Amino acid sequence: MAKLSDRYDPGPQVAQCGAINLGTKDLEKSLHFFSDLLGMEIVQRDGNIAYLRGYQELTHHSLVLQQQEESIVNSYSFRVKRPEDVELFATEFERQEIETLEVPTGAEAGRGTAVRFLVPGSGHPFELYYDIDKPESAEELRSKLPSNSSRRRGLGVRRIDHFNVQTSRETINQAESWVRNNLGFNRREYALHRDDTTVLASWMSVTPQVHDLAMVANSFGKTGQLHHVAFNLENLSDVLTAADVLRDFDVTFDLGPGKHGIGQAMYLYVLDPGSGHRVEIYAGGYLIFDPDWEPIKWEREQFPDGLTWYGDPFVYKGDARSLETTPSAGL
Repeated sequence: MAKLSDRYDPGPQVAQCGAINLGTKDLEKSLHFFSDLLGMEIVQRDGNIAYLRGYQELTHHSLVLQQQEESIVNSYSFRVKRPEDVELFATEFERQEIETLEVPTGAEAGRGTAVRFLVPGSGHPFELYYDIDKPESAEELRSKLPSNSSRRRGLGVRRIDHFNVQTSRETINQAESWVRNNLGFNRREYALHRDDTTVLASWMSVTPQVHDLAMVANSFGKTGQLHHVAFNLENLSDVLTAADVLRDFDVTFDLGPGKHGIGQAMYLYVLDPGSGHRVEIYAGGYLIFDPDWEPIKWEREQFPDGLTWYGDPFVYKGDARSLETTPSAGL
């Protein structure tokens, strides 16, 4: 029987954060960090490439680690809502004269065809896909809970949470508005520069989360920058446990633990020992269900509370330069 919604076409839509593909100079160190310590499952390894997921992720992977000379982000991927949305997005991007590349099925293990492009105004390599395998874990890792892909291990990463990216102050308005107008991200909370026009930071989502994607101005004029990738833990206390455990393994802390005012989640920023990429260990936060949600604007005098509600002290200097030396600014 056909559903009422089948009579209407909302157009192509992004459903959620899918995965991040990180280059690492030392794959074994990165695997020790993400798998042994954070507890992510290694679903598949093909030579110098490993695919991992959290214990509540049923799809093939949310993290790809690739041994290479440069520790750069190879791609940020998002899953779309319907199989046809991949082609619909590609057609629209071509109409806008945005160069696209079809990534064939299997180019990233377990994943179907994707469309790859650079975000206008930021240069970040985004990929959109729908089809992805849902393999069972090895029997010795399998959970009795059918909603879990594996048992909880290590520090208990449940899933990927969000990406935080940076682009230049000169291009951030173009990039931030493009992802909202073309990929359907909703602005949830934001701050502007002193000119009250240029975006300083914007937290956006396609899910009820406060942000699946954050975009921050880089005052050094850099584009295509990763600020951090966040992985979700179940409880606020899990972040404190993570801090205690990771200190004992000499993992470098960047900031935290503490709590953000923006999004209201607990945070701990650390560096992956193999790649140097900044990783946020993240728990809590509020959810948005109101269809008429109005974005919350943070004024300059309020902004320090938005960045750190409690935890590391932070003094906001009124520009994006201070955000780059203070990871909590990116949330």
